[in-house]
Parts: sequence; C-alpha cells; structure tokens
Amino acid sequence: MRWILSALALVLPAAPAAAKVVPCRLCQEGESLTAPASETAKSVALEVQTSLDFDRVILTGPSGGTARIGPDGSRLTSGALAPMTGRAMIGEVVIRGEPGRQVRVELPRRIDLYGYAGGSLAITALTSDIPAFPRLDGDGRLRIRFGGELTVTGDAEGNYRGDVPITVDYL
Repeated sequence: MRWILSALALVLPAAPAAAKVVPCRLCQEGESLTAPASETAKSVALEVQTSLDFDRVILTGPSGGTARIGPDGSRLTSGALAPMTGRAMIGEVVIRGEPGRQVRVELPRRIDLYGYAGGSLAITALTSDIPAFPRLDGDGRLRIRFGGELTVTGDAEGNYRGDVPITVDYL
C-alpha cells in the first residue's frame, strides 16, 4: 500500500521593518522620538528566492517516517518513507537593507501544513545557515538557506501548504 503526499511550505515575510522608535529620556512619560534619518534611511526587506518544498514523499508502510532537508540541500528519509525526489528544495531568502548593518533573523520553530482535504502535518526542527552574528554585506544583502524535518504518520495522503513567517530587524 502506498500513500503519496506533497508538502510545500511557502515562505512569506513578516511585515517590513518600520522606523525605529527610540524612547525619549528627557520627555514626559510616554513620549518618544523617531530615530535619526541615518537609522531609517533604508528599510530592511525580505525577498523569497525559493520555497521550502519536500515535493512528493511516498509512505511505503503504515508506520510513518521522517523526511529531512538540510540548508545545504542534503536529503534524508527514515522509517517507512521512500527517498525524496530531486525536485525537493531548500527554502532560500535574501535580506536587503543598509550595507554593513547587523540584523536579527528569526525563523519559526514549527511550520504547520494544512491539506486541501482537511489533514495537517508539521515541519519541525528547522535548520538554517544563518551566521551567529548576521550582517548585511557591502551590497546590503544576506542570503539565508533553510530546511527542516517533516514527520509523517498515518494516512496523510494529499497536498499540504503552510506559511513560514520570518522576522528580520536591524540591531
């Protein structure tokens, strides 16, 4: 008996960064000042290059299994899952902003996937190649690749989709 499911996680950016508000230490309580123009000259933006896509995962038995895609493109399946096809892809985004600025990048811990027929799955254990201290390069760009782990149990046949909220802020 074989079940085929297609899992795709669409990458959707969080809201664009707004002007940084700095608390006013000389003002009355509750007042604030907008950061200097040099800090808000260029807002940070996120551009999706590829969506995280497990393509087709074939369940070869009733016990389920796990499919993993690493940020380096490595693929691994365990349990009752057949190897992933060559069309499975890592997620990749490019962050754009002020050259040389350090940024904070947050990926979710879990991505819930929902099927058209009402089922659900989750991608957990997201992994990425985000540096310890991420900084935009001289052109104001930072490329990030990420993957995750998809666990399949029971009858999970169908197509699944979900959103990947990524938060990026200047430090």
